Amino acid sequence: MHNDKNGTLKGFASGLAGALTVTLLNEGVRRAVPHAPRMDVIGERGLEKTISAVGAEPPHGEDLYRAAMLGDVVSNSLYYALVSVGSPRGTWTRGAALGLAAGLGAVFLPHRLGLGRQPDARSPFTQLLTVTWYFAGGLAAAAVSRGVSRKD
Repeated sequence: MHNDKNGTLKGFASGLAGALTVTLLNEGVRRAVPHAPRMDVIGERGLEKTISAVGAEPPHGEDLYRAAMLGDVVSNSLYYALVSVGSPRGTWTRGAALGLAAGLGAVFLPHRLGLGRQPDARSPFTQLLTVTWYFAGGLAAAAVSRGVSRKD
């Protein structure tokens, strides 16, 4: 039972670290750098589309933004928690692979999912930063997972 609690804590902590890394990079840099990734816009479009699909009225303005940010942190936390599944020996590899996969997905999937492109998405700089943010999230999740493992 002790290991289950530690495994759950490790997954939660590492997932949250990865999600917050992506969100803080995206939100901090987009305010200061031209052509920075705008995953917030994609999140808002996805939330609007999902809520509308079930016949409800989606929030607007700042309410939509806050709801999209919360959804991003929760879903990214669950995704990056996967870094803690498996052998501790493979944690860094899993973190890098999860981050790279999420970054590439964030670049190439929104348009195919009917969410349009993020602003400036055609710029190679924007695409590179998008992949970099998610890759950094994977490495942050791995670092926290390894740190928690050392305390076990």
